[in-house]
Amino acid sequence: MKINTAEFIVSNSDASKCPKDFLPEYAFIGRSNVGKSSLINMLTNNKNLAKTSGKPGKTQLINHFKINNNWFLVDLPGYGYAKVSKKTKSIFQQFITDYFENREQLVCAFVLIDIRHEAQNIDIEFMSYMGESEIPFCIIFTKADKISKTKIDSHIAAYKKQMFANNWAEMPQYFVTSSTESIGKEELLSYIDQVNQEVFKNNSEF
Repeated sequence: MKINTAEFIVSNSDASKCPKDFLPEYAFIGRSNVGKSSLINMLTNNKNLAKTSGKPGKTQLINHFKINNNWFLVDLPGYGYAKVSKKTKSIFQQFITDYFENREQLVCAFVLIDIRHEAQNIDIEFMSYMGESEIPFCIIFTKADKISKTKIDSHIAAYKKQMFANNWAEMPQYFVTSSTESIGKEELLSYIDQVNQEVFKNNSEF
């Protein structure tokens, strides 16, 4: 898939006010400072589409971008470690939950994980919530250009081990990416394209 158009549509903090268009949605979420905005900009060939910042927790709203006029890329706030007040954090954690549990247009979420670090409990816990809530998701490992192939493989193996220990039957589909070197871009966009084709073919509502 080639992205020809990527248009910002709306930001809000209420899942019920998200766009009414019945188009498939792909939500991107991860721990603060995981490189989410950089990945979105890399995928869309637009370095200014999503706001990047050295300060964790920059995204604090549900951001909808319409891609090629036939699907939405949804940029969600990061979980954990954002330098915002506890009250603010509890509010946006709630609307993230509302979005995941009530948004009918969501066909897949991408949980972003910094591949440089060994398995983090907060990521395992968030993926457990996704699994228990039966929300379809894939994993995107980011910043793959920062460490060796050997370390990448060992860190992914560590995640597999932890997930199996948490009663996962299998590791969710995953992608290894680098925003600076465009690693994983084709694979990720190809996956979205394949899912879109299945969605439009099998679901008359889309």
